[in-house]
Amino acid sequence: MSASIHPAPLMLGPYELIQRIATGGMAEVYLARRAGPHGFQKVVAVKRILPQLAQDADFVAMFIDEARVCARLAHPNIVQVFDFGEHDGELYMAMEYVDGTTAARLVRAAAARGEDVPLEAALYIALSVLRGLDYAHNARDDDGRPLDLVHRDVSPGNVLIDRSGAVKLTDFGIARAAEIERRTDAGQLKGKLGYMSPEQVVGKELDARSDLFTAAIVLAELVMLRPLFSGPSEIDVLMRIRDADLQVIDRAGSRVPDDVKSILIRAMARDRALRYPNAAAFAEALEEVLRRRRLQVGPGKLAGWIERLGLAPSSRGDAEDPRGDTGTRQTANLSAPPATARPTTPPASPSTPPRASALPPSGGGEARDVSPAIYRAKMPGGPTLGPLSYPRLVELYVTGGIDHRALVARETSPFRDAASYSELARFVNSPALRWDDAVFTAQNGVAPVDRVLLPARLFQIALRRETGALYFRDGARKKKIYLVEGVPEFVVSTEKRELFGEHLVARGQVLRMEVEMALAMLPRWSGRLGDALCGLGVLRPIELFRAIQQQMQARYLEVFQWRKGEIAFVRGARSHEETFPLGFDPFELVLRGVREAYGAPEIEAILAPLAEDAIEPIVPLPVRIEAFRFADAEEHVLKSITARTSIADVVKASRRFATREEAHRALFCALSCALVRSARWTELTTVQPV
Repeated sequence: MSASIHPAPLMLGPYELIQRIATGGMAEVYLARRAGPHGFQKVVAVKRILPQLAQDADFVAMFIDEARVCARLAHPNIVQVFDFGEHDGELYMAMEYVDGTTAARLVRAAAARGEDVPLEAALYIALSVLRGLDYAHNARDDDGRPLDLVHRDVSPGNVLIDRSGAVKLTDFGIARAAEIERRTDAGQLKGKLGYMSPEQVVGKELDARSDLFTAAIVLAELVMLRPLFSGPSEIDVLMRIRDADLQVIDRAGSRVPDDVKSILIRAMARDRALRYPNAAAFAEALEEVLRRRRLQVGPGKLAGWIERLGLAPSSRGDAEDPRGDTGTRQTANLSAPPATARPTTPPASPSTPPRASALPPSGGGEARDVSPAIYRAKMPGGPTLGPLSYPRLVELYVTGGIDHRALVARETSPFRDAASYSELARFVNSPALRWDDAVFTAQNGVAPVDRVLLPARLFQIALRRETGALYFRDGARKKKIYLVEGVPEFVVSTEKRELFGEHLVARGQVLRMEVEMALAMLPRWSGRLGDALCGLGVLRPIELFRAIQQQMQARYLEVFQWRKGEIAFVRGARSHEETFPLGFDPFELVLRGVREAYGAPEIEAILAPLAEDAIEPIVPLPVRIEAFRFADAEEHVLKSITARTSIADVVKASRRFATREEAHRALFCALSCALVRSARWTELTTVQPV
């Protein structure tokens, strides 16, 4: 084949992009080379912002921050940044390409072969990391002022080992320097799940001792060949880190020598004041173990060992990820502009050489598909939608924009059952995300949405401790409230503004770009945005719990705004979603719904026909008045009703301690929630089944 028909190389500034080797939620990394005169060329790793995020001012600022910080770091145990530039509006940075493997892959390879990592190798790797950290922690700016740099993401995937045995720490993309004003709270948690310090988990301000804790995790896992912090859920993992639960080390027995164990326990003390004061002191403790045991360490021995494990690629072999491991158990930090997520590179297509192949010849132009995966959806008996990004496709499933029976094609693959894609299975199979209009039948008590009746309907379901799904629809606008024994457990809506990510952004709890990154990583978190945000470091577990509680409460209360449509109740229906107790009081929610959605004129208009009718207290009350948490004036109004009277007389008598609005609201809620009795009201509220 003539060279003249080769496509032109894909260039980014002076760099020819050879092959994409890592893609995260915010950026992508390429194996690249820069050519010079007289046949000179240098292979580097080039990172660039994902095209769809290149206009995000917050992210661009963070990317520039990373370049500024990394440009100041020049140490043999830190991956060096060579260049930073802009090409056709795209920012990029070129960094040292490490031709080798990672500590994460080393651990997996040794465990797979049933071999221990030699103690001297584990200590040498940890020492190299600590030397790099010691340099970074003490780095100064051009005027000699301390940068106060904290890496915040020391993990096995960020510990690179080249073919010669040199160990280099990478990914300072979420490092925090004193001079950089982050656009998130100072205490916001960042870092990979499983590789955080207790102070990171609880959102405290970090200092260098946080990096010592995570460096100790790396050493412990090199010695034990298993995760130090693990659990059935992301929140369980974070709780174990918060408590500095080191039981795994105790259970490891002789795998962790006593002298190493004592060092690890000190380095991972929950109280950072009890840890080593700095990386140099931690390193000195490890060096003492080497001296006492008379262990010989160095890059040569490490290089030989990783080559024997088959981890060192040939000089023209595996296009190893220069940013770290592509398959670590913990996958991403959140705030980082770099591609720290490292999803596994998709299988090569026939036109794209596999990653293990030799580097393509200059000008070959392979691996040009640099866009994230795209999808198309073929609706049953309807149109084909697309192209769609993964986050957009998920949004359509969640909001009812795509029928669960639709066929889906990814990239150039043929259409097939959407459930066959692991990243879509949860959204297709979840009963909670299916919008079935067939439930609006007489059997399910279908009735028009009625502003007068709505609070009474919701109160009766709570009072009877019903379990089931309350359906609302108004054209394309739909909502489902799943209740267990009368208490809201899970609420879904077709309204985009009520999506969890939108809720968080609207409340200022996360940045839009952070939600976008979490959405891009959603397949790794079983399709659960909350887990992704927590596991990736945006939200602490308690923040996640509170955010879910607030979102579900807001979704529930929004139905009090409805003025038309239909309502139906499917008894016994369950969401089958993983939920946890939200602590809602359904009676209090009814009062809140009225307070937030019913204005004074509307309530007065509802009560006007009954103003002269008799009302009387109900004894005994079905629910204590205190359960509703009325305002003091409102509660006083209700407690003043001790005998048969009229609404007009109650309002008149309450002028001494309540406004007209407070009196009317208290009476409307009392009638809706069976705290007082009125024959006319009973007649009104029994016209339609509840």
